[in-house]
Amino acid sequence: MKYGSTEKLLRVNLTTGAVKIETLDDELYRLYPGGKALAAYLLIKQLPAHADPLGQDNRLVIANGLLTGAPFSTASRFTIAALSPLTGGYGESEAGGFWGPELKNAGFEAILVEGQSPHPVYLWVADGQAELRDARHLWGREPAAVQAAIREELRDDLIRVLQIGLGGENRIRYAAVTSDLRHFNGRNGMGAVFGSKNLKAIAVRGHGRYLDLAYDPRGLIELGRLLARQIKEHPLGWDLYDKGTPGILGGLNASGILPTRNFHAGVFEGVDDIKWEAYQSKILTARRSCYACAVRCKRAVEVTEGPYRVSETYGGPEYEAVAGFGSNCGISNLEAIALANELCNRFTLDTISTSATIAFAMECFEHGLLTPGQTGGLDLCFGNVDAMLRLIEKIATREGLGDLLAEGSARAARVIGGEAPFFTIEVKGQELSMHDPRGKVAVGIGFAVSEIGADHLVSFHDTLLQNPDSVSFKGATALGISKALPARELSPEKVRTFWIGENWSSFEKTVGLCYFGPAPRSFIQVNEVLQAMRLATGRELNVQDLLTIGERATNLARVLNVREGFTSAKDRLPERMFAPLEAGALKGVAISRSDFQEALQQLYLLKGWDPQTGIPTRQRLEALALGWCTDWIGAT
Repeated sequence: MKYGSTEKLLRVNLTTGAVKIETLDDELYRLYPGGKALAAYLLIKQLPAHADPLGQDNRLVIANGLLTGAPFSTASRFTIAALSPLTGGYGESEAGGFWGPELKNAGFEAILVEGQSPHPVYLWVADGQAELRDARHLWGREPAAVQAAIREELRDDLIRVLQIGLGGENRIRYAAVTSDLRHFNGRNGMGAVFGSKNLKAIAVRGHGRYLDLAYDPRGLIELGRLLARQIKEHPLGWDLYDKGTPGILGGLNASGILPTRNFHAGVFEGVDDIKWEAYQSKILTARRSCYACAVRCKRAVEVTEGPYRVSETYGGPEYEAVAGFGSNCGISNLEAIALANELCNRFTLDTISTSATIAFAMECFEHGLLTPGQTGGLDLCFGNVDAMLRLIEKIATREGLGDLLAEGSARAARVIGGEAPFFTIEVKGQELSMHDPRGKVAVGIGFAVSEIGADHLVSFHDTLLQNPDSVSFKGATALGISKALPARELSPEKVRTFWIGENWSSFEKTVGLCYFGPAPRSFIQVNEVLQAMRLATGRELNVQDLLTIGERATNLARVLNVREGFTSAKDRLPERMFAPLEAGALKGVAISRSDFQEALQQLYLLKGWDPQTGIPTRQRLEALALGWCTDWIGAT
């Protein structure tokens, strides 16, 4: 691809220490233009079938999106992909921040890591060159110290450092990866894969500019200025700027879908102590940003007094952490929740899986499946702040019960036995994020079919598109969505809306756009996304072209899972979602099992997947230019 890409792939063999630079084929990059699509393609091509996720045969791919580093808001994201140690299938996690644009400025679209180093190392990438350096002196140190040490060692305070902490070193199956201490590739245990390879960090410095790669750099600058103005004129864009993600907590509670005490209820009696107004008055210190982004949805917090002190170093809790360690664990102490978030960020643990696994353990404890002897004396009941904080440390260090919970709730439940499997709120082994599908059924479809396990960024949330007069619904019409639908409706039209949203979200992950940029979720309209693609690449694309890019990436990930032995039986929801909510505005509401299964069948047909097996058909794969992988999975 002549424009928008450096066309360079960095291949690193940790076993031999070899570092090579390869050129990406132009046609390949047109089909898989970065991010999720390129990562999935490289992974399925390079990864041996049935590899050990924590063994030397696993591959680790880090890929920028096509637009990552472009000079406009929300174009900053990159993908990390590998075989997931949490799910055993395709693993993927995106993050924003500054690291991805820095890699682009250093001359690379992607990094492919293979093998396993005999001792800890870090990769140093700078202006088209790369080398492995010894990291034994960094192993065991927390991220802030590691970042400072690398910058001092390389004599440059502007180096961006992507790294793991104790969670990754100890191969916690949901360990995260952090960059600049505040941005996280959290899901699917990518940090554990880093740790298994003895790869402590990847430090990057580049002096290039995205504008030097663009087809029309002046046009991109003008678009960036326009979008920056639109943020504060758009109600959703402004809300993200003003409150960030913690701002949604109060509304979800009022709607009866705030996960509470391991998803038993949808309303939390202590909500006033943890919702946005309390957050703003008690702990908020600043609004922070990703590269070139005027949304500034990242919150910084600090607590200087009391037993739960928190610094600004590792950022502040987003909605998922506030709800996960708050209402879902029955805790209303906001300062303690902020400390729980800081501990996870310092140890590099995914806040969603950590909090959900602790909520699962609390329910097991209250039902007598875990005893004080097994918890190391912790009174692990819902609402016990100190027990929750201590358990985070035990997980990170694999101490006592923490060693079992470090494996994730699904594996832990099999060991605990009894009713424990019913208390797990997970799909494919990955814990649900803090969104209850009993109130947003299309989110439940996404949880079920997502290739990475439960994930809330698969498609549009139903609540966005239930009002035909809303700006979000009007923004979705350009994608072919023509009918506003109630949030709990599970109809063929809802399934079609989900499918369009899934392809659109997958496209965003491929080109590096944040979930909080394009319509219908926020301020960048669909025609402006098309404009950005043209200005970056010179290619005239239409909406269907973009949706096909996203669909191709999703099917690649599905193919890898099928090759690893996944079947349609894994496309499911936790049993609790078929049981009624116990309190809140939706008390008594549950998902109909038969309706849900019928919706999955309808989705398979829309996708061109076999309705019985869930395997993509040969016809659909060939239509997506993926005919080369049909024989691997027995597509018919």
